Amino acid sequence: MVGTVKPKKPKVLFLITEDWYFWSHRLPLARAARDAGFQVIVATRINKHGSLIQKEGFKLLPIKLLRRSKNLFKECAALIDLIRIYREERPDLVHHVAIKPVLYGSVAAKFAKVPAVVNALAGLGHIFIAKGWRDNILKKCICFAYKTAFSLKNLSVIFQNPDDIAIFLGRGLVSEEKTVLIKGSGVDPSTFKLCLEANGIPLVILPSRMLWAKGVKEFVDAAQILRHSGIKARFALVGKSDQANPSAVSTAQLQAWDTKGSVEWWGHRADMPSVFARSHIVCLPSFYGEGVPKVLIEAAACGRAIVTTDTPGCREIVRHGENGLLVPVRDSNALAEALRILIENPTMRAEMGARGREIAVAEFSEEKVIEQTLSVYRDLLSQKV
Repeated sequence: MVGTVKPKKPKVLFLITEDWYFWSHRLPLARAARDAGFQVIVATRINKHGSLIQKEGFKLLPIKLLRRSKNLFKECAALIDLIRIYREERPDLVHHVAIKPVLYGSVAAKFAKVPAVVNALAGLGHIFIAKGWRDNILKKCICFAYKTAFSLKNLSVIFQNPDDIAIFLGRGLVSEEKTVLIKGSGVDPSTFKLCLEANGIPLVILPSRMLWAKGVKEFVDAAQILRHSGIKARFALVGKSDQANPSAVSTAQLQAWDTKGSVEWWGHRADMPSVFARSHIVCLPSFYGEGVPKVLIEAAACGRAIVTTDTPGCREIVRHGENGLLVPVRDSNALAEALRILIENPTMRAEMGARGREIAVAEFSEEKVIEQTLSVYRDLLSQKV
């Protein structure tokens, strides 16, 4: 009697430069793909989260691709390494996350003849805000690379906000039928729960990687402005310096602010739900080129009033006067005034926090993001030849 041959599980390969970013932003999606019948492969730079990723049952592959490297020989070696991985693993679909994986991974997918490609852009990053003639040349090169990467036939490009889609369409970098809008990487409302404010002096936090482009200087300046005007509040930076990013705030500077008492620096915190529970206001004065900041979605889910910049991505989750306040970029005085309004109005904070929770659950839930992404997978796999 001939046994029944089980159908082969389709392979999905995630290409992400850092294992911590996969763990913090794509783990729920990978779990859902596994539970939906996919064999999941994670190709990333292995650091502190490798064993955790393997315990999930995912195949883990190290890569040579580095975020900050500009060495031509290392870049070529990284690309060749990706082509080798794709040819050996023969994934049915690859999911590239962020700029370098999108650009390098798309080239590798073309050489390895990968049937389906998902390119996910979590914002435009620092290069689209950088100025100077060298930055302009690099920007033009990257735009050309995007156009080439998005020319693959069976491909979808996931954007997190409509402003980024408009930029890419306006520059002719991608065709409209290949674009998909999925707002962020989602939040689990059962983990990030609605919580009442703690008693005591209002605590304002900026939770993020410590990058100048995240508005760290403006936050510190605003804190000093408010203190000098007699406003009683605490101000804390929550996150570590990302030395692989050219916009990184040095650890020495963060320690100096903390020692001086300008602001508190808490460093990296793994218990973000409890951090939000301790806070009264969440602030992200970013001009980084965000997709939809995950930390703002989490803050909204916890019922915290938010102050952020009136920029793409940030204004997707924060609606001015509803669940927070929007301010111009790089304007410390406007930021200080918005924070003052919320510090002095606990009733307003509570109303905005409740509305933020409603928005987070209705529009940015993890469940919704996962279903939308798996739908993209299914559509592409149904078209592969």
